[in-house]
Amino acid sequence: MEFLRAFLCGGLLCAIGQVLIDKTQLTPARILTGYVVAGVALTALGVYGPVVEWGGAGATVPLLGFGYALANGVKKAVTEQGWLGVMTGGLSATAGGVAAAVVFALLMALLFRAGDKRH
Repeated sequence: MEFLRAFLCGGLLCAIGQVLIDKTQLTPARILTGYVVAGVALTALGVYGPVVEWGGAGATVPLLGFGYALANGVKKAVTEQGWLGVMTGGLSATAGGVAAAVVFALLMALLFRAGDKRH
């Protein structure tokens, strides 16, 4: 049942993004940024936590989940370090994911040759 909830939650978030791409003049970059900001805002309002509990990885893997991780990192760091945590909390909470993305991007760049596709 956990896999089904993750699939439904992640699928719904992706479907909303696709509708925004298809039906609005927003660029994909603005939609992606909006998803991160929405994740932070919904976490700050206490709305996204229950979504994460229900949807699991379907809620934490998309970009809303990145915003969720940023907001939770800042919240934890502020309680532990005071106002300095505003600057350090989000970075430390998401450092593992960002580092993994950089490492895997480097590996793909080394394994595959980039270039124009020839038809």
